[in-house]
Amino acid sequence: MPPVFPMLTVLSMFYYMCLRRRARTTTRGEMNSRRAIESNTRALPINVEIVQYAKEVLDFSSHYGSENSMSYTMWNLAGIPNVYPSSGDFTQTAVFRTYGTWWDRCPSARLPFKRTPSNFCSQDYVELAFEEPVYPTAVHILETYHPGAVVRILACSANPYSQNPPAEVRWEILWSEAPTKVNGPQARQFTPCIKQINFPTNLIRLEVNSSLLDYYTELDAVVLHGVKERPVLSLKTSMIDMNDIDEDEDEEKYGCGMDTLNKQFSIVTLREWPTNGYFDKLPYELIQLILSHLTVPDLCRLAQTCKLLYQHCCDPLQYIHLSLQPYWARINDTSLEYLQSRCTLIQWLNLSWTGNRGAISVSGFSRFLKVCGSELVRLELSCGHFLNETCLEVITETCPNLQELNLSSCDKIPPQAFNHIAKVGRLRRLILYRTKVEQTALLSILNFCSELQHLSLGSCVMIEDYDLIASTMGAKCKKLRSLDLWRCKNITESGIAELASGCQLLEELDLGWCPTLQSSTGCFTNLARKLPNLQKLFLTANRSVCDTDIEELAANCTRLRQLDILGTRMVSPASLRKLLESCKDLSLLDVSFCSQIDNRVVLELNANFPNVFIKKSFTQ
Repeated sequence: MPPVFPMLTVLSMFYYMCLRRRARTTTRGEMNSRRAIESNTRALPINVEIVQYAKEVLDFSSHYGSENSMSYTMWNLAGIPNVYPSSGDFTQTAVFRTYGTWWDRCPSARLPFKRTPSNFCSQDYVELAFEEPVYPTAVHILETYHPGAVVRILACSANPYSQNPPAEVRWEILWSEAPTKVNGPQARQFTPCIKQINFPTNLIRLEVNSSLLDYYTELDAVVLHGVKERPVLSLKTSMIDMNDIDEDEDEEKYGCGMDTLNKQFSIVTLREWPTNGYFDKLPYELIQLILSHLTVPDLCRLAQTCKLLYQHCCDPLQYIHLSLQPYWARINDTSLEYLQSRCTLIQWLNLSWTGNRGAISVSGFSRFLKVCGSELVRLELSCGHFLNETCLEVITETCPNLQELNLSSCDKIPPQAFNHIAKVGRLRRLILYRTKVEQTALLSILNFCSELQHLSLGSCVMIEDYDLIASTMGAKCKKLRSLDLWRCKNITESGIAELASGCQLLEELDLGWCPTLQSSTGCFTNLARKLPNLQKLFLTANRSVCDTDIEELAANCTRLRQLDILGTRMVSPASLRKLLESCKDLSLLDVSFCSQIDNRVVLELNANFPNVFIKKSFTQ
């Protein structure tokens, strides 16, 4: 008589492994229990599901709106829906700063970092706090215009409203997927199938990639469903994903705990092998070239195989360009300490999004730069909320060769700290988008950093006199090629005239949402005549742009590739035809909310100029 419980076959073992992957939130004891495997019912007691909208927006990387209003800002994600289920372009929604690939095809575009893992494609993020910590059962994202940008949803173990911060902050990916093209701009409720986690959360992070979108994505609200008690999965809760079979790979590749990466960095024990295989026969340079295609975690894993590959994987030449942004949730002081010996020759370093909630300290960052900063040429620190005046002082003292500095959305840096940047005389690129830089510090930077070629001052609301800033740029920054003055509130035709006269190499100029500029003063005509090299010009929401301005651009700026005149009421189809006929390289023309340009005109222009993306937005 056969035994009641036969030994596991290969098929049943495969089934068992799949169950373990799907029920990862339960303890090992629960999962090893035959009762937990064989039961087809949920564990009691049954939890009442809690449904809640975001209470507060805690952090974000960018937004289309102003720092002093609610229109098109991330703050609109807090609370109940304002727009949904309506579709269209509405000011009451949350909108990120960019869309499509246009920003990667302009003079200010930065070269990408190599070794970025294929599963990391996030461009922007927003973090939302909810009232009650719960074990998530569902996340609903209400998208009202051009949906499809969300690529990752994460949950955090830290309670933003707790008086006692945890010793370790843990992030867990609830859902992740590559960017996909959604047919049509209509509103939708996006509810991906999320993974269960083993801790309650009231902090949710959305990461987006808008590269496949035809226009700005607009989000209205986020709804978190969850239960107060930790649920146990039944066999009937969800289908098993074949990709979940490799438990070790999944934990290392997608887990967000800091311990995993730090253990890889710190590995020193190596297996003893009699030889290094065929690698002994390869030239050192060839092995280095092969390894240059590996991501940082893969390098750390490979270093554990043999002494020869350990030597190669720890060679500072492998870390000339290093982006730690994809691992933002796992980077802390210990990570930087482990990397110090490998990064003595580093030239490009990306620490964007890292170090928040105490993960990186001022002392840890300073120690790393004092060892590794001497050769740095490019330093990306976007959304680094740990940065303070000491950090900027250390950067200027330890990075004498620095040419590119990105402090985008580092809104915790105090205004006086920016004075230190003036000491970096070789700077060619400086991004200060959404920072608290003040006029005195900026004037000092412009006077001492005459090599500047790319400067972003978008949404810098603490600058009092942009005319003075523009005049100083015209006098001191003759090599300027791109300038972002997005939502600059007080620049006038006087400042524009000084800028155009002194910075005639300008190829890119963003004057979007600058309400003090009026076409009747001749400022746009002057720009077109003085700046023949313009490739990108954004005059977004300037309702005074007229046919004369467009015709001057057609006559003088024949290299123009991108033009945004959203919201103007005074541009006719005839002037646009002249522009399109003259500017053969034009690829983007935004005429949204231009009252004289209706859908019929857009269809006609698209038919006659098929190589130009002509955007016409709408509101229902």
